Order: sequence, then structure tokens, then C-alpha cells
Amino acid sequence: MEYKKITVETVINATIEKIWTLWNQPEHVKHWYNASDDWHTPQATNNLISGGCFNYRMEAQDGSFGFDFVGIYDEVVPNEKISYTLGDGRQANIIFTDEGDTVRITETFDAEHENSIELQKTGWQAILNNFKKYVELNS
Repeated sequence: MEYKKITVETVINATIEKIWTLWNQPEHVKHWYNASDDWHTPQATNNLISGGCFNYRMEAQDGSFGFDFVGIYDEVVPNEKISYTLGDGRQANIIFTDEGDTVRITETFDAEHENSIELQKTGWQAILNNFKKYVELNS
């Protein structure tokens, strides 16, 4: 199946080591992995190796809906790159670019076919923005 690629990006004022830790450790993921305040991630697991699996349980705060965001890592290059494939076959690539005092995170993913491209881009950008806020508050 052919997928359109979507890219979101942010620049964070922190070290690459700090960003890598906060991005990948489940106890941190639970604090920032949501697109809006009415959602949260109460559970997260992460086996950050090629062939390893991650599972982030995303739920509405009111308990009305939830789903597992699950993928298998295709490539992991510490402090530089993460590539993974989701359960439905879509792929995502995350590039961490150390720019000295800041780190640029560029995330490119295959769009799904249920929601509009704009809605997906807005949601993934919101998650990335939450990550930026979390890192900068914890640096």
C-alpha cells in the first residue's frame, strides 16, 4: 500500500544525551506522549534495539477510548536515528541532529488513510511540542 509521508520537526535547548534519555525511557514517555491534555499515556514499554518492540498505551483522560501505539524497531543508532514499523505496516524515521547548544528532531512517518493529512500532522507535531516542553522543564 502506498503511503504519503508527513514530516514534523522541533528544535530543543538541551544536550543530545538528555534528549535521547527522555525520548526513550518509559518512565519519561508517560509524561509527554500525548497530543492534547485530554489524553495521556498511562503505560509504556520500550525495548530500544533493532527488532525490539515498543508499546505506548494511549487513553482519553475520561476513559472513553484508548489504543496501543505499537511498533518494531528497524534501526537504532544511539543519539542519531530511530526507524520503526507500526503494526499496520507504516514506517517512521526519527533523526536527532546535534546542533551544539540545541538538538533538532525531525520525524517523518507514513500517513494512515483514516484521518486527514492535516489532522495527523497536527497530532504528531503536538506530541513533539509536548516532548520539547517536557525536556526544557526537566533540563
